[in-house]
Amino acid sequence: MISKPKGTRDIYGREAKIWKYVEELIDATMDKYNYTYMRTPVFEESELYHRGVGESTDIVTKETYDFMDRGERHMTLRPEGTAGVVRSFIENKMYGDNLPIKVYYNGPMYRYERPQAGRYREFTQFGVEVLGSNDPMVDAEVISIAVNIYSMLGLENIKVNINSLGDTESRDRYREALINYFKPHINELCSDCQERLLKNPLRILDCKVDADNELLINAPTTIDYLNEESKKRFEDVCSYLDILSIKYEVNPKIVRGLDYYNHTVFEVEADIEGFGSQNVIGAGGRYNGLVNQIGGPETACMGFATGLDRLVLALEKEEIKLPINEGTDLFLMYVNEDEKKYALYLAQELRMAGFIVDTEYTGRSLKAQFKQADRLNSRFSAVLNSEDLDNNEIKIKNNKTKKEAVISLDTLIYYLDENLNAGENEFGDDADKFLREHDKSCDGDCCCGDNDDDCSCGNCHCH
Repeated sequence: MISKPKGTRDIYGREAKIWKYVEELIDATMDKYNYTYMRTPVFEESELYHRGVGESTDIVTKETYDFMDRGERHMTLRPEGTAGVVRSFIENKMYGDNLPIKVYYNGPMYRYERPQAGRYREFTQFGVEVLGSNDPMVDAEVISIAVNIYSMLGLENIKVNINSLGDTESRDRYREALINYFKPHINELCSDCQERLLKNPLRILDCKVDADNELLINAPTTIDYLNEESKKRFEDVCSYLDILSIKYEVNPKIVRGLDYYNHTVFEVEADIEGFGSQNVIGAGGRYNGLVNQIGGPETACMGFATGLDRLVLALEKEEIKLPINEGTDLFLMYVNEDEKKYALYLAQELRMAGFIVDTEYTGRSLKAQFKQADRLNSRFSAVLNSEDLDNNEIKIKNNKTKKEAVISLDTLIYYLDENLNAGENEFGDDADKFLREHDKSCDGDCCCGDNDDDCSCGNCHCH
């Protein structure tokens, strides 16, 4: 048997419906914020990630899936979304008067790391990018998108941990301070951090191996090395978050692991049962130098990303009930070939009218078809009987109330529309009353036989 590769998984059944709901909510939310969808290649030239993400990051040195194609070009499966968006921004000359460019993406990423709960070698990431604005209000807006999506999905106790790395001057000062601080204690760090010291000392602060090392706990903080302009900018970001009523905590330990960040960096965490200390569900920051670094003009940018695998796991851990449709509206049943052909026709008509319809495909008996309707959690089922069809009628059953009715095929769409929306058939077994309610004409006589002027039964829609 051929099995899926380690660190990958199949998503199907109810979990797939949860994914679909989350992705549709994301799409709807991004429409409200006026962000447009962007799709970039799953693989890019390796140089893009070496120059963009950074030579010294764990992603590039340890985790990328690199390969040489048949044209002997060095390619890499994308490990994150930002670099590809920036490459597209430059290549398609999106820079100009129509700034900022506000986009979002949602697709598979690849990193060769140890698989664990909510973390896979093939994972799905949703992210947003704003290219072409240095306004601190953009920072607050991007953070608000993350917080609002998590909140709309039902996650509670959302908190933003925020920090500033400052501009190039501030970051260089801080980098020098870290080197001077760690250098005398180099042998007390893990082998990876010893290599990071001169290449990118900020990566030491993000180390998982030395996370509890006193050296890291007592290391200098970025806030202490911000120049006045960077301090003012960070204060403005925080003030905009206050306006949006977003809970945040200034955490000088937040540095993020990628080389391209400057100024605002943040992580969003949620108090999730079973996640332990690994409760960060989204993160991002500002990267004003990346476009120029990859070969484009100086462009201020801001973004964030969240792993959907981990987000869906958080929803499951919190046992959040999402309004997903786990059944069908109608299951069509039949016995003979003529009824089968009509089932095919009717299913298409109803589907085009917006209903979720299924029918029989394996030749089951009628009894087994009823069981299949139950397995599919169908709210209604209908038996296509040749005699009924000849009379332009259909026998339909409400599988919740167990009530049955024989109605005109001409009113089936109205019947389903009203009863599915109402949640229950208000007319019960009285199909004649239902038909009268939807009759668009009056022949002058009531159903009880009286002339409409003398009718006293109350059923005629003319009265």
